[in-house]
Amino acid sequence: MRSLLSQQHQIRMDIRRSIRSRPGSLKSKNQYQKLRENGNVGAIATEHKMDDFDIKILQQKRHEAEVKRSQQEEDLRENHPYFDTPLFSVGRDSRFRKFCKVVVSARYIYQKRDPITGKELKSKYKHIQPLIGLVTYLDWVMIIVTTLSCISMMFETPTQRVMNTPGLRIAEYVFVICMSIEMSLKVMANGLFFTPQAVVRDIGGVLDVFIYAVSLVFLCWMPEKVPQNSGAQILMILRCLRPLRIFILVPHMRAVVYELCRGFKEILLVSILLVLLMFVFASYGVQLFGGKLARCNDPLIKSRENCTGIFLRPLFVTKLKVKPDVSNDSYPKIYVPRVWANPRNFNFDNIGNAMQALFEVLSLEGWLEVRDVIIERVNSSHGVFIHLFVFIGCMIGLTLFVGVVIANYMENKGTALLTVDQKRWQDLMGRIKLAQPLHIPPRPEHSWLRTLMYDITQNIAFKRGVAFLVLANYSLLAVPWLSEEPHTFALATVSAVFTMLFLLEVIMKNIALSAAGYWQSRRNRFDMFVTCLGVIWIVLHFTFKANDLSNPLGYFVIVLRFFTITGKHATLKMLMLTVVVSMFKSFFIILGMFLLMLFYAFTGVILFGCVKYGEDLGRQANFKTAWNAVVLLFRIVTGEDWNKIMHDCMVAPPFCTRGSNFWKTDCGNFKAALVFFCTFYVIITYIVLNLLVAIIMENFSLFYSNEEDALLSYNDIRQFQTTWNLVNKNRKAHGVISVRRAKLVLRLLKGRLEVDLEKDRLLFRHMCYEIEKLRNGDDVTFHDVLSMLAYRSVDIRKSLQLEELLVREELEYTIEEEVAKQTIRNWLDKCLKRIRAKEHSNLITNLRATNEPVVMLECIPTITETKEEGVDSSVAVAPGVRQRKKIERNTSAPLPGMLQAPSRKYLAPSLSDGASRPDKMSAVMGLKKRNPRLQSSSKNLPNLLESEEMGTAPHDGDRPIGSSLGGKYSTLEVQNWWRTCVQGESTSEQ
Repeated sequence: MRSLLSQQHQIRMDIRRSIRSRPGSLKSKNQYQKLRENGNVGAIATEHKMDDFDIKILQQKRHEAEVKRSQQEEDLRENHPYFDTPLFSVGRDSRFRKFCKVVVSARYIYQKRDPITGKELKSKYKHIQPLIGLVTYLDWVMIIVTTLSCISMMFETPTQRVMNTPGLRIAEYVFVICMSIEMSLKVMANGLFFTPQAVVRDIGGVLDVFIYAVSLVFLCWMPEKVPQNSGAQILMILRCLRPLRIFILVPHMRAVVYELCRGFKEILLVSILLVLLMFVFASYGVQLFGGKLARCNDPLIKSRENCTGIFLRPLFVTKLKVKPDVSNDSYPKIYVPRVWANPRNFNFDNIGNAMQALFEVLSLEGWLEVRDVIIERVNSSHGVFIHLFVFIGCMIGLTLFVGVVIANYMENKGTALLTVDQKRWQDLMGRIKLAQPLHIPPRPEHSWLRTLMYDITQNIAFKRGVAFLVLANYSLLAVPWLSEEPHTFALATVSAVFTMLFLLEVIMKNIALSAAGYWQSRRNRFDMFVTCLGVIWIVLHFTFKANDLSNPLGYFVIVLRFFTITGKHATLKMLMLTVVVSMFKSFFIILGMFLLMLFYAFTGVILFGCVKYGEDLGRQANFKTAWNAVVLLFRIVTGEDWNKIMHDCMVAPPFCTRGSNFWKTDCGNFKAALVFFCTFYVIITYIVLNLLVAIIMENFSLFYSNEEDALLSYNDIRQFQTTWNLVNKNRKAHGVISVRRAKLVLRLLKGRLEVDLEKDRLLFRHMCYEIEKLRNGDDVTFHDVLSMLAYRSVDIRKSLQLEELLVREELEYTIEEEVAKQTIRNWLDKCLKRIRAKEHSNLITNLRATNEPVVMLECIPTITETKEEGVDSSVAVAPGVRQRKKIERNTSAPLPGMLQAPSRKYLAPSLSDGASRPDKMSAVMGLKKRNPRLQSSSKNLPNLLESEEMGTAPHDGDRPIGSSLGGKYSTLEVQNWWRTCVQGESTSEQ
């Protein structure tokens, strides 16, 4: 079975072969009329092949749009003199404006790589540097100033105000002055209106200018008298918008607000649906219960006509449901006027009160009280009304509201518009970012003790046993550890034994992994910290005999020990990762919720800071200070009795006393309380908390994807981590290895990421080249290699989005071209080396062949030739060599001439070498001889021809192939030259 990488590589190669031309080139736009809407970018119109599209056509269009936009802006600059002119007076190219632009736009630029060498820059503060470069220096200053101003507002109370407190007044002056300087610089640099980068170009700019205007007016006015519901009080409430300015200054916070605003339409539609549902039930409830819920406060009076005068009412000194002894005359009683009134918190006398009551029921707060009152005062069958509304409104309406908020978040983020494969790819990228190299040293081989300890501590049974001990230790907290109880000392002693076992575990792991190897893992560090703390507790326990000093430390150590179990199981580890990642991803949402709560807390202090205590508004829950208001709002976020607190803040005369200023009255405000609490509950509970639910759901889908659905499963990533841990020797480098070791990782991978070097050699070369080019030959990181494997293991045309797909395809085409060039270059180099080696060997062979006969002829005095049936018996014919014809020699020639001719012949090779050499040498050299057909010319080739009397010329086959003296190319050149000469002689003779 082929690996996942091999399958995807084969798919890529098939696509490449199916495309006639390279998809990186620009083609005519007529070929790309329509893309199929099935998520596969490669599928185009039916008349074209699948994936046969130009990957640069969209990039070209985008570039053309940017050029056109820039051209339009330049035209505006040239044709309109007031374009991009702040306040229609500051010149576009003035020095003052350039200075303001430099101040406004100055920011810390974080560079991961050196711009000259391209190498990655190493820094100890690489996690802080991106945060510093998040906004400009001016915005950082204003964030700090705004935060300090909000802290000063936390100390404002109805009695301690800005007007009568010098410290708070100084803080207000500092904020207004700093914001004035900021706004002046931004207006002079970018303009206020009608410029490309104007301050007031969106809702954030409008809110920014509004907050500044309110702060400036309040600082100039400083009203000493602020009556309730007056303009001065409204101005103070608008001043409470100051914390929201951080939303504008921080880009991520602004993105959160934009996500909420973009989904306002869908949220509004669902809200309208719920309002219509409440209106229908409220209308019906008015007809059913209108005027029927009122009763006389005297339980003996049943009709409204008789509910007059006064009566003795027993006093209740407790909230317990105990009935006073009315017959006892000594029981305290007071005279109370009879009043015919509705229940305190709700009624159905009109449509407004009915909808308010149903909204409270919709939040599932106080709905049992409403149902019981209806059953008691109307009829038991009418309780179905409340049950039906709770079922439809809460179980369906609110669930629909939650679904719309989550779907809107997914759509704004882009997740809802992704295909299944693209969503899986995003989940895979999330898992890769969270994956970290293992910090487990390799198995020691040089020491038998360390090897034994390593095998024991890495065994699954040992890990499960340690987890069981942790659970058993935690079970000792099932009963309270009280110093006066006799069982406390026994339980603490058993826990001390468990701690000693955990100390033994730490010692064994230190022996197995060594101290340096053990310290590399954060989980091991936490285990050692808890164990050392447990040893300290053991000393205190046996010293003080389990008193109130040692017992709290003991169960605190046990609780810390319980958190170590999360790293011992994969599922628990994924669950903890889900929680941690959700907290990081929702950080800005949580921060935004806190800022919104801060705004409501400041507003609550001004509106309800002096309201008298009621049923739920008391010493523990009030708006006296901003700190108390924040705590109360946290309680309302959970939905705990928020409606009762709202009704306590609605108190009105004759149950309270009004004053000339809002800090001199103890009355509430009905309309303000209704708007304040309802909007806060809807925004926080129905919107913000549901965004947190959406983030948690996204992370759960990230970690708990099925093995079949995941592109790379958890086991695949774990296999890569194990292989990386084997190859990475320098574990102090934080997951960085050399390119050579990264290639070794690719060779050692098993499972679905395995690469068969025999079948997938080209894929392996592509991967190696990509690793080399990741960091320009420098060391690569753990995530670099794992991301490369992830890209190679998926079908990029289905899993990647358009922008990422274009970049990836261009990269892969570049890799294929460079690897192909490198392959051809290496092949040519090998061919040249082979040719040179062959020529060198043939040269040596020919030199030996020409020199050895000279030595042999000098040693032999005579040459004897015998013929026996046409076969030379003195020459042994080599097997596989064609036997040549014998050439008769002139024996009458003198012997010295015979010796001289061969010596000159062999030292100067000529075309007649094959005819004049002895047959023995021909047999040894494996040469062939054919009958010549051309006549020789002694005057044209005097140094090459030696046997003119024979009238023959040798053939090409008589030369050794590939030699420098008689190679193929030289033989052909000489032969062609010879033929030219012969033809020239024949022509001259004619």
